[in-house]
Amino acid sequence: MKLHTHLLAAALAAAVLPAATACASSRPLIVAHRAGTADYPENTLLAIRGALANRAQALWLSVQLSADGVPVLYRPQDLATLTDARGLVSQYTAAQLAGFNAGYLFPNPDPAAPNPYPYRDRPQPLPSLDSALQLIAGRVPVMLDLKTAPDQRLVDAVAVLLERRQAWNNVQFYSTESGFDPMLARHPKARRFETRDATRGRLLQVALEQRCEPPAAPVWTAFELRRRLEVEETFTLGVGATTIPAATLWTPQSVACFRERSAAVGILVIGVNSSDDYRRAAMLGADAVLVDSPAAARRWSLPARRP
Repeated sequence: MKLHTHLLAAALAAAVLPAATACASSRPLIVAHRAGTADYPENTLLAIRGALANRAQALWLSVQLSADGVPVLYRPQDLATLTDARGLVSQYTAAQLAGFNAGYLFPNPDPAAPNPYPYRDRPQPLPSLDSALQLIAGRVPVMLDLKTAPDQRLVDAVAVLLERRQAWNNVQFYSTESGFDPMLARHPKARRFETRDATRGRLLQVALEQRCEPPAAPVWTAFELRRRLEVEETFTLGVGATTIPAATLWTPQSVACFRERSAAVGILVIGVNSSDDYRRAAMLGADAVLVDSPAAARRWSLPARRP
């Protein structure tokens, strides 16, 4: 069954999807990673505008908490990684953060250009989540990646904002930190991804044990298309380790496992940045893919396939 974009976006917000198969005629939803980290300075209002202009169908945004308790968009631990400031986001007020340039170290895509850092002359402030939601205005679903150690204050501050903007149904929560899950559970309206630990465990069970333990309820799941893994084996006299640089855990078998109990399990494949990988995710039956460049993804196309 083919879904129009707006219906698939609504399904994303509701975390309820029809069955997706390897021969599904619908295309995976394009989700802009940090609003398009390869196209514009990430997690900025400029990047959000660009992602929407490039027809991204959902936005993945990184959220932290300022010193005065305001949810703001930024990913790394240190401001010096991307901006003209130093220190942690949590050390500054939202007003101070808005004065820093989130595009300070964003490189010019043309290495021969005379200005290697084009946004030093066009500063891009660190925006508040509130300003981002106001700009998005419910046009596409939003996935909020909580980028700190588990912190109930961050969860509660975002919850207050979503309540005020009546935006609960348009937002999903994700974090690599499983400690956020019980904190989010305190807010019944919060829609959240399955914990990364649980998703990783299910994928490894299929790959290494040929054992399937699918999610028990309709939920969204996310994991990389390829992921560096380190496998350790313990012996009597020591430990042996093997590194797999690009393990592929999303397979037809793992996708089938995840949907064995419920067709309403959503699958988002992280790190899809080429048309070949997009086609691969589509043939697996993925519902959405996380891309760094919505501008590039806009050019991807799939031939019609028979169900």
